[in-house]
Parts: sequence; C-alpha cells; structure tokens
Amino acid sequence: MTRIIAIANQKGGVGKTTTCVNLAASLAATQRRVLLIDLDPQGNATMGCGVDKMDVEYTSCDVLLGDATAADTIVSAPEGNFAVMPGNDDLTLAEVKLLQDIGREMKLRKALAPVAGLYDFILIDCPPSINMLTVNALTAADGVLIPMQCEYYALEGLSALLNTIEQVRDSVNPDLEVYGLLRTMVDPRINLSNEVSEQLLAHFNDKVFRTVVPRNVRLAEAPSFGRPVLFHDKNSRGALAYLALAGEVLRREDERVALAP
Repeated sequence: MTRIIAIANQKGGVGKTTTCVNLAASLAATQRRVLLIDLDPQGNATMGCGVDKMDVEYTSCDVLLGDATAADTIVSAPEGNFAVMPGNDDLTLAEVKLLQDIGREMKLRKALAPVAGLYDFILIDCPPSINMLTVNALTAADGVLIPMQCEYYALEGLSALLNTIEQVRDSVNPDLEVYGLLRTMVDPRINLSNEVSEQLLAHFNDKVFRTVVPRNVRLAEAPSFGRPVLFHDKNSRGALAYLALAGEVLRREDERVALAP
C-alpha cells in the first residue's frame, strides 16, 4: 500500500529538502518504488536529484492548476532509480491562483489518485512556510515527517506546525498523523543540541526517529553536484544516516502492516 509522506517544517534551513532527496534515494536503494514531489518554488529538491528545474515540460504547478496530469509531469531521476515530479518558481503562481479555487486544498490529492498505486512511497518536499502548497501536501499525505535542528527556535516552530496539522486533520484529512521527528545537523559537542534532543524524546517518545543526521561536509556539498549523497559519497556519515533512516521507515511500515486488522 502506498505511503504518502509530507516532509514539512515552516522554519527554513532545517534539512527538509536534504531529507526528501536522500530518503528517496535510500528507499529506492532497497528496491522500493519511490516518487519525490517538489512543491517548493525554490526547486531545490528537483535540482538536488539532478533534474534541471528550468528544462522540464511540466511541473507540479501544472498539476495543481489542472494543466497537466501527474503522469505527464513525472520524470526519472538521473541516478537512484526513483521518480520526480519537478518544481520551480512557477509554483508561486500556483499558490496565488489556488486561493481563488473551490476545493483548492484537495488539488494534489486528486491529481495523485491515478498514479499513487504505482509507488510504495511518495515523498513531498514542502516550502518553508504554512501556505496553500503546504496545505495541499498535508491534505494528500498520510503522515508528516518533520526534520528539526536541535536548537531553541526549532521548538517554537514545531508547535505552530503541530497546530496546522491538527487543523488539517479536523477539516479535510482526518487520517493525517505525525509520522516522525528527525533530528538534523546534529553536533553532539554542543550542549544545546543534546538538551533539545532530550526534550524531543521526552515529549514525543517513539515519534522521534532513532536515526540522527549529523553535520557532514559530503552531505552538504552533494546538492551542488545534483546528486543524492548516496551517489556522491556512499561511505560518508550523511549517506549512512539516511540509509539508517530508510531502514527505520521500512520497519515502521512492517509494524503497521502487522498490526493492521
């Protein structure tokens, strides 16, 4: 059964796109069928997969506005054996136009219905704000994976995102859940990182992934080569962290299937 996971946090620079690209590549490396959807007007996830965001016929903007189907828009990542629905700054236009549409928050969900069954996982890279693009992602998703830096302001931003998730659950997607919290850019030498990490574990318990993504030069430079870190340096600490995260995600799915009635 397809799992649709929105990767969201309205705070910028916390590793959303890095997580989306590298989790997609790591899940695909385990022979899972993966689709990455770029809903961020910056188009960084598209470029990070090695797809030129300005040299594509259709983007997720066209899908949201009904000018193209999901099947028309999806392309293959040059490396990693996963699919990409590219995005670029046209998405800014989509956000404005969607505000005038009836049923605007359901556009992505309806567009994915014909193709969702072709994939085991659909990962959605959200923009760093709570806007109509993010609401579309949350409406289409089964769960939200929240990357977080272990710093004070990250905790403040988390409460706002949790409120938004609750509102979406109450209005259009009652099955939406917090899929998990991922600690990113962690430097264990910094006391604050350890303190915030402990607070997350105390409040969210098993919702916090055991995997911790460290600060890692190879992980940070991989996007400039248009490659997931798995293909940039498979032995780096960043690559190993995202392979471990993929393993945790797969174990959670196995447990879900085992507990299903």
